[in-house]
Amino acid sequence: MGFCGPVAYNCRLSMNGNTPYAGRPGTTGYEPTELSTEELRRLRRALTGIADRTRAYLPDEYAVGADLSTGVRGVEATVAVRPPAGDPVSAGFTPDRGALADGIGSDDREEVARGLAASAALQVMGAVGDDFTPTAR
Repeated sequence: MGFCGPVAYNCRLSMNGNTPYAGRPGTTGYEPTELSTEELRRLRRALTGIADRTRAYLPDEYAVGADLSTGVRGVEATVAVRPPAGDPVSAGFTPDRGALADGIGSDDREEVARGLAASAALQVMGAVGDDFTPTAR
């Protein structure tokens, strides 16, 4: 399993002709990963852990959430942060069965949480810029 980077704005693969099919008619060219109930439960717990670690790095004004959805590539996991100013940031990946057997390592979870928190803070800094006056020293 590989994350599309700590911040993934356009992490999805592009599709030819706005269709997931490639090659001969009637073939898809991919096999989406079907996960068992237990694998989904483990993945949900890992995503919740990443979201919790990300929240720990940020003030309450930042909204942090995690989501599991089913897309054209199978199950897709996303953790996202909406900062109080600037654009939202997210990290997403499509797990494979082999990686789920080992679980998402604590180092990987921590790296994603730190990366999301840092990226969200940079979004606020970019949105606010250098032109604001602090209200106190």
